[in-house]
Amino acid sequence: MASEAIPQTEMTTPTVNPQEVSFTFPKALHTTAHVHLNFMAHCAMVFLATSSPAESGGSIKPMGSFVYAMPDRTSSKSTIATTLYTSAPSIENTSRIAKILARRFFTPVYVGCSIDPHGLGLEVEEEMEGLTKIINVIMEKWEEHKKETLAQ
Repeated sequence: MASEAIPQTEMTTPTVNPQEVSFTFPKALHTTAHVHLNFMAHCAMVFLATSSPAESGGSIKPMGSFVYAMPDRTSSKSTIATTLYTSAPSIENTSRIAKILARRFFTPVYVGCSIDPHGLGLEVEEEMEGLTKIINVIMEKWEEHKKETLAQ
């Protein structure tokens, strides 16, 4: 009976390099948007939240929704998304952001989002402007990441 060799593990350095970005949410001047990004070899993770001076430092905020989205390899205009965790106030924004990022990155994306636009008192136009700002900030960081990756 031949003994099977146990494969040896290979030590590698972690490739996770999280980035955090904060900016004033458009049309909600006392609200700060927080973006936490992890660009990995085969996917991206994005976590979104907001804070305002009116919130107490010890208050607990809900986690929000968590969505996995991936580009549809047969159609560049569509994405496939699965909700992993649902929180009613944030699921619409989370799904929308995950699908947009998966389509633009052309790679799978995990998005966690606790932003409740109705809780911020935003109108539809103001909500869309905030969404656009978030997407633009994330895309800038994605382009920087791609340039750094190509330079290595």
